[in-house]
Amino acid sequence: MVETTPKSAGLFGWYFNTSLLARIFTGLVLGAVVGITLGYSPDAAETFIGYAQFFGDLFIRLLKMIVVPVILFSLIVGAASISPDQLGRVRLKTILFYVVTTLISVAVGLGVATLLEPGVGMNVIGSGGAAGKAAQSPPMSQILLNIVPTNPIESLAKGDVLPIIFFAIVSGIALSLLRESKNGTVARQAGLLLDVCAAAAEVIYRIVGGIMQYAPIGVFALIAVVFARQGAEALGPLLLVTLSVYIAFIIHLFVCYGGFLTFSGLSFRRFLKGANEAMVTAFVTRSSSATLPVSMRVSEDNLGAPRTISSFALPIGATVNMNGTAIYIAVCAMFIGFAIGQPLNHSQQFTVMITATLAAVGTAGVPGAGALMLIMALESIGLKLEAGSAVAATYAMVLGIDALLDMGRTCMNVTGDIAGVVVVGKSEKALDLSKWQ
Repeated sequence: MVETTPKSAGLFGWYFNTSLLARIFTGLVLGAVVGITLGYSPDAAETFIGYAQFFGDLFIRLLKMIVVPVILFSLIVGAASISPDQLGRVRLKTILFYVVTTLISVAVGLGVATLLEPGVGMNVIGSGGAAGKAAQSPPMSQILLNIVPTNPIESLAKGDVLPIIFFAIVSGIALSLLRESKNGTVARQAGLLLDVCAAAAEVIYRIVGGIMQYAPIGVFALIAVVFARQGAEALGPLLLVTLSVYIAFIIHLFVCYGGFLTFSGLSFRRFLKGANEAMVTAFVTRSSSATLPVSMRVSEDNLGAPRTISSFALPIGATVNMNGTAIYIAVCAMFIGFAIGQPLNHSQQFTVMITATLAAVGTAGVPGAGALMLIMALESIGLKLEAGSAVAATYAMVLGIDALLDMGRTCMNVTGDIAGVVVVGKSEKALDLSKWQ
């Protein structure tokens, strides 16, 4: 995502007028330097940790504060954005393509992380001096049942992620149907409720933007504490998790998208040539929405996609199709599990797959969406982001390199959108095949 920070001329104008990404990365680097330096003086390190922990814990509490509202309102609005009359054959094919490729992407991320094991041996500990207790995962059948809440209000109060996601999506679909009601009063009331949810979502997004302004300070504090305890050996796992994410991106690009295109009788090489402008734009801007005009142009002009399909599939894809983000969540969740000495079991990995797929429906437009979705996934598998915990410390390490990971995941998200348009267009015999010669 690309943040837009308003210019400030006040005392801290130099801070707010600097790129947020640059500030977060600076916080990561300075935190690592300070932490490694303090590691050579245990007494000074303990004194520093005592003070720094407060600022790091404050950041974690702020993030946790907005997770439930983000899930609820953004998913209701996202699900309601697809009107019933759009759910025809072409629309269903498009949405099915997005759902299937998202599931595949999570599986790819989990597979790569299982093979490379980023974070193994780190043994990150929290402020209490030990990692948290491992969560006991229920069987998969119970996980599926637990998705459906028996009391949505209780789920909201407890912060149970999967039931909240399910309730929000069902509510959004119901609102979408009611807006098309022939009863004018019902349609008007449904539209009003949707407007309220949309306004609430905008309020939450603004709060998220404010919290992210504090992120560089929080990242500095959390990273400094980690390195003061772990030493320089924490650098290696950060490089490995970055490598793991990009390897998963490449595998998904060639195996999943390449497989769908080849099965459809289309040249994968020609697809890459036609879509490369949008892919590069997405990588540089880190915004699916900002890339949308380029995606539409290359889909139609370079790849022969009909506007009747691209005008629906690409805007919807920018909201609900998040293959790159799903890979990021899978790899980073595995990294955090390995780093704190609690590798994810099969039930937890299955839960991550379900959470990432369901959450993809409406959170793509949220600033810092990937980082927020990662919190959702961690919470859903029992790795609570508590202040001072080992999970919080490791999460801060991921957030510090989030900009680098975000470039790749946005590129993957956009590439998946364009691939969906092309594959669906070919299946409907609406693709201009002269563009593929």
